[in-house]
Amino acid sequence: MTLDDLPGVLELEHLLFTDDAWSEETYRDELADPGGTRHYVLAEEDDLLAGWAGLAAVGGQGDVLTIGVRPELQGRGVGSMLLTALLDEAATRHCGEVFLDVRADNDRARRLYERFGFTAVGVRKRYYQPSGVDAIVMVRESRPGDVPVRRGVGT
Repeated sequence: MTLDDLPGVLELEHLLFTDDAWSEETYRDELADPGGTRHYVLAEEDDLLAGWAGLAAVGGQGDVLTIGVRPELQGRGVGSMLLTALLDEAATRHCGEVFLDVRADNDRARRLYERFGFTAVGVRKRYYQPSGVDAIVMVRESRPGDVPVRRGVGT
């Protein structure tokens, strides 16, 4: 993902995460990544931005920062492809654990993460503002043999 991708990402960001949307400044800061700890990917379908995702990885720990999929493409494997790309990158960076926060009311995302081996380890009360929705903290421990599996998502 590059700065050139921001208009499309921001359009979907505001559509998907209305109250919780990241700002353009936040994305610019993330993509600047002077410490080399960030990794952002895009998925496209027929020259259309299908989704995007981001990972922070430092000190043997990864954090899924964001995943968004165009509404009309949800349930078609785009989120799985994006998450696979992030987990591949986490394995490349030797992350022993990968964490994420997911809205307590986002059952579809929670099921996706559970299919990938994430388990709930905590709750951040009223984390998402201004809605006041809790965040479920999830973690996936690295497994023997975890190595990057496939690419296919543009970086």
